[in-house]
Amino acid sequence: MPAESLRWETLEALKNSPKGRLKYNPDWLEKGEDILSGCSETPSLSPLSGLILKRLSGRPLQKTRSLCSPTRDTSPGLSEEAPLSSSLPTSPYQTLLSPASPLLSPASPRATSPLTLSSPPPSASHQDDKPEEEDEQGEADLSPVANPTPPPAISLMSPKATQVAGFIRICEEKHRAKAKAELNRRVELQERLVATVAGLESEQLKRFEELAELKQRQEFQTMRDMLDKEAQESLGRQEKLKEEHQKRIKILNLRLREAEQQRVREAELERQRQAEGRERLRALNAVQEEVLQLHQLLEPATALDHASFITRGNQLCSQVSEVVRTTAEGEFPSAEDMALVERALQEMRSLVRELQEEVAREREQERRRREQQQQEEEERLKQAQQEARQEQEKKNAAASAREKAKKQGLQASAEESTLKWFKELQEAAHQCAQSFEDLNNTKDMQTKKVRMELQKAATIPVSQISSVSGSKLKEVFDKIDKLLSGRPVVSGGKSVSTSLHSHGLEFVSYKLAEKFVKQGEEEVASHHEAAFPIAVVASGVWELHPRVGDLILAHLHKKCPYSVPYYPPMKEGTSIEDYQRILGYRVEDSGVEAQDSFLKRMSGMIRLYAAIIQLRWPYTNKPGPAPHGLNHGWRWLAQMLNMEPLADITATLLFDFLEVCGHALLKQYQGQFWKLIFLIKDDYFPRIEAVTSTGQMGSVMRLKQFLENALRTKQIPPPKGQLVPGFWRT
Repeated sequence: MPAESLRWETLEALKNSPKGRLKYNPDWLEKGEDILSGCSETPSLSPLSGLILKRLSGRPLQKTRSLCSPTRDTSPGLSEEAPLSSSLPTSPYQTLLSPASPLLSPASPRATSPLTLSSPPPSASHQDDKPEEEDEQGEADLSPVANPTPPPAISLMSPKATQVAGFIRICEEKHRAKAKAELNRRVELQERLVATVAGLESEQLKRFEELAELKQRQEFQTMRDMLDKEAQESLGRQEKLKEEHQKRIKILNLRLREAEQQRVREAELERQRQAEGRERLRALNAVQEEVLQLHQLLEPATALDHASFITRGNQLCSQVSEVVRTTAEGEFPSAEDMALVERALQEMRSLVRELQEEVAREREQERRRREQQQQEEEERLKQAQQEARQEQEKKNAAASAREKAKKQGLQASAEESTLKWFKELQEAAHQCAQSFEDLNNTKDMQTKKVRMELQKAATIPVSQISSVSGSKLKEVFDKIDKLLSGRPVVSGGKSVSTSLHSHGLEFVSYKLAEKFVKQGEEEVASHHEAAFPIAVVASGVWELHPRVGDLILAHLHKKCPYSVPYYPPMKEGTSIEDYQRILGYRVEDSGVEAQDSFLKRMSGMIRLYAAIIQLRWPYTNKPGPAPHGLNHGWRWLAQMLNMEPLADITATLLFDFLEVCGHALLKQYQGQFWKLIFLIKDDYFPRIEAVTSTGQMGSVMRLKQFLENALRTKQIPPPKGQLVPGFWRT
């Protein structure tokens, strides 16, 4: 067992020796290394081999054995405990490769020369200390013995080992020859490849040089062609520039001649324009003189019935003066100005003619009236006493009827004076509409165009009223005032004036009043705060142009009879749809409008009316009270409380009126107004609740809450949206 373990140690030592660590690298050919360089190295044992042999045998080898002896030693001591010295070759390859080996002798295939066996190798420590001595001793052991005296003991290899060594040597030679032949073949192949590549590279270099030379020649030729072409083009451009220069010179000469001719023509036209302008100026002065003379003919007509003639004459004079004022700044009147002045002159002539005819008719009527008065004077004296008696009877009957109505309850309709005032306003509006009926029903395209321009000039400024700033509100008012005064205004980029038609002023006044009421019906109904800017403009227009104010009231009473206040009765023979229209409902083909929509429109118009009676245009110069002030609000409220309430509508209108105008009425009438509030709360409100159904209690509850808050706080707050003094500075 000890010997077996020693064998494994020996094998491990051989494995770790340089010959045991053979390597193969595929890059040998690329790096130029010799493939057989590792095979030609001198084999050597590991430094541990001496130690291993020392362990195998503790004493040096003293016995010798003849390798060629026919007698085989079967003693185990020689095979296991007495190994060969390290001075012998470790393999048959070393024996064959060694030049001093007797096996390579040509005399005999079998070695007969004696070899000496050296003693065992020195220890490891001795090898470490003296490596050079060890190498010299190894060389001495392998060399043949020069001493002719044979040693006492000679060790030779057996024939079998010699044969094996020879075969190995032969095999190695064959492999070496084969490797050398393969190497030579590869070298030749590489040389041929290098020669072929060199030839190809040489040919390619020649082709490249030829190609480069060809490209150079082509580039040179291309450059020459390009230069020639550019030279030709340059010459062509020069020729074209010369031709173009010649053409431009001709064109400039033509233009210069044309410019000179144009200058001459313009100078001639300017002289003609100056002459025509001076002629128009002379004609304008003549027209102005005639207009002023005709206006003087209107002055004696100071009767109230002839005031419209004087007003229209003043407007025509203002138009002519406006044109003259323009020419006074150094400009000649245009053809349009002259046409306007001619129309004004014709209208002034017709106005004077109508006035003279009217005066003649009045004088004739006055003469006839005097004759009739003389004839009827006696009859009047006879009937005077009879009429006095009848009048007294009527007064007594009316007094008794009023006393009876007071005992029985409130009135069922408005007072006679109120109804008379209502009818007068409606009649005046009807007459105004009749006056421009020819303008409405005209078929002339020019007249239709004038009507459309006048309507736009009247309605568009009202649509532009807002509470954005006081300056914009004043611009709108000035535009409306200028239009009603007969002065031209700009509308849609065109100059528009009421003098464009003989009944232009009536048409504009009617449409303007209608638009104000429509704004209350639509804009104020949707936005309650809008009532105040619209009302203040309407109040200012009303103050400067009272006829427009009467038309506003007429339109308001027609669309909302409750603003009179007036509850129209249903007359015999009137259809239900017509009666609903009289009450203010919108009746169309689809049917009557809903109650909520009806109440909303009535509320908007009452709010506008309540705002008008408490506002006044801040830039007015007229002294005295407003044209339609708070006294009319007190009258409306008192007459509403003297009439029997209606379901839904009475509570709605009272609440809207008091919310907008209550603060102003309280400030004006103070204690008397509180008495009126107590009367509404204690006496009139129960009557409203009595005629109101369950589904119509919304407006009733709002009125009740308003009255309770007013009586509890002893004040009525200002309405929302009221214009403060600082508004007019914006």
